Amino acid sequence: MATAATAYALLLCLIFSQTYATIIDGELLVENSPPRRTDEEVKTTYELWLVRHGKTYNALGEKETRFQIFADNLRFIDEHNSSGNRTYTVGLNQFADLTNEEYRSLYLGAKADPIRSIAKLQRGEISRRYAVQSNEMFPEKVDWRERGAVTPIKNQGGCGSCWAFSTVASVEGLNKIVTGDLISLSEQELVDCDNENNSGCNGGSMDLAFQFIVSNGGIDSESDYPYKGVGDVCDPIRVSIIQNQIHPFVSFVDQYMELETDIEIEIGVQNKAKIVSIDGYEDVPPKNEKALMKAVAHQPVSVGIEASGMAFQFYSSGVFTGSCGTDLDHGVVVVGYGSENGKDYWIVRNSWGTNWGENGYVRMERNVVGTRTGKCGITMMASYPVKYGNKNPSISNNVNSHLISSI
Repeated sequence: MATAATAYALLLCLIFSQTYATIIDGELLVENSPPRRTDEEVKTTYELWLVRHGKTYNALGEKETRFQIFADNLRFIDEHNSSGNRTYTVGLNQFADLTNEEYRSLYLGAKADPIRSIAKLQRGEISRRYAVQSNEMFPEKVDWRERGAVTPIKNQGGCGSCWAFSTVASVEGLNKIVTGDLISLSEQELVDCDNENNSGCNGGSMDLAFQFIVSNGGIDSESDYPYKGVGDVCDPIRVSIIQNQIHPFVSFVDQYMELETDIEIEIGVQNKAKIVSIDGYEDVPPKNEKALMKAVAHQPVSVGIEASGMAFQFYSSGVFTGSCGTDLDHGVVVVGYGSENGKDYWIVRNSWGTNWGENGYVRMERNVVGTRTGKCGITMMASYPVKYGNKNPSISNNVNSHLISSI
């Protein structure tokens, strides 16, 4: 009898463990069909989450306020994951103590202008590079991560600089494809210096950022101009073109070696600041998933999406088929596509660190029936950098110090 009772108890424990679990950053912690949690269970989950993310609150009553928000978000997660027939899961990530409004204001920052792309198409200004021909065939799957054209996932922090991360990731990928060198580039340079049309942590456009890189003659490496997560004063030595350079022999004659040394130092810093260049950028023909598919088969592509919903905020794994519109508010990068269990998807690189989604990525539904805009508007504002040769700006220091990989 004792043996039978023990086996029965173990069976109950097994059933409970399989049906009552909360996903924290992709790990099962404490839901396929959970009962409503007790207050004590919610508090325990909250305390575990605080430790996991190193969260502390200094303001009086802030921890209690955040707990109420956390509890509401946990209820949403439980209800979603217990509903069944879902192609994706949601879970407790770094946004679990934020309201949806706070999440949107802090982490979304793309300044979308899809009408501009459509107008360019109507005027014949959209490149035909990735226009789709009748009966054209494409690879069944593409993943630029497997080809070494994608740097490790980055984290924009509480700065609306997604546009800069999207731009940089596309340039990093193209540079790898063309030159064989994978170099992590500087989002901070765009945040600080591309301020004529873009707005740093308050949002920006990938197209305008591509244009800045062209006009600037290139972009710095991340190691030379590291990310801070806040806007700062642009470093003029790194980005400005040196004017009125004096020949070293003139400087030697006029002022002995002092001026010559100054110029050599300045030129060295300037050359180092432009480590990767592009020749231009182009838009993918909008509202055409086949055109986007063709483009992604050739290189990573920057896109705008609507990411404001709670399902996207707490996305954890699977093919995202959640509700979303076409109010583009977030810049990301499509680095591939594929299919799983008959469901087509895009492989989308985000900039919220590896604790969000599938180690920083989201698989978004592809070939959505009944719409030309794609999932969350992914086909409405897609663009990519162009590089015609394998040369980059001349640099005085050893480029190998910046390489992540080289073929």
